[in-house]
Amino acid sequence: MKDRYIFFYITVLTVIVAALLSAAALVLQPFQEANVNNEKMMNILQAADVKIEEGANVQELFNKDCVKMMLVNGKGEVVKETTENYQKFEAFTMNLKDELYKRDNGQDFVLPVIVINNGKENVNVLPLQGAGLWGPIWGYIGMTSDFQNVVGVVFDHKSETPGLGAEITTEKFRSQFQGKTIFSNGEFVSVDVVKGGAAKLSADLQKHSVDAISGGTITSQGVNNMIENVLGSYLPYIEKQ
Repeated sequence: MKDRYIFFYITVLTVIVAALLSAAALVLQPFQEANVNNEKMMNILQAADVKIEEGANVQELFNKDCVKMMLVNGKGEVVKETTENYQKFEAFTMNLKDELYKRDNGQDFVLPVIVINNGKENVNVLPLQGAGLWGPIWGYIGMTSDFQNVVGVVFDHKSETPGLGAEITTEKFRSQFQGKTIFSNGEFVSVDVVKGGAAKLSADLQKHSVDAISGGTITSQGVNNMIENVLGSYLPYIEKQ
């Protein structure tokens, strides 16, 4: 009888705790989604070199500075565009990894282009997705309206080594990309992350090269591959500009 009582008590307690956890998850879900969206908007703005004051309302700033969002296909054609309701548009919500998977398997795919005005110029912000040493890396790259130069970049990671690969998130690493070009004499060359430093290269090559992270060779190469791979998919659209 006593054992039955204990079993009943544990069962009821488990059900109650599970119900409370489920309720808490439902209540907190909108706040979690809002936090994810705010972080995404902040990253996009930073890639466009928008200055964000501490305590600023990121959503209001994003809605003010975002000129438009587009989806472009593999032929470089704009298939969908909006100038409102940005947080609900596919260019904001889509999973880039899924579209790159479609591309790699010969299927139709679309890619986001987010146009941000930073107070000086319109910047084309493109999402990035790749692989680091221990897991996925991702980010955004902002390009001038003619796609000739990099305006800014933002990188993030899931599990790179602190002090080594994780340095891709630092201002010191990211600031190197500003002003770099992704073309050389009209040919797409991306931005090369150079082990041992870009200073050893010729002046012409330095225009599209940055220093790799000391001790973070594989992550640096992952950033290199990520930028080249994703920007290469945008070439049909870029060439139309």
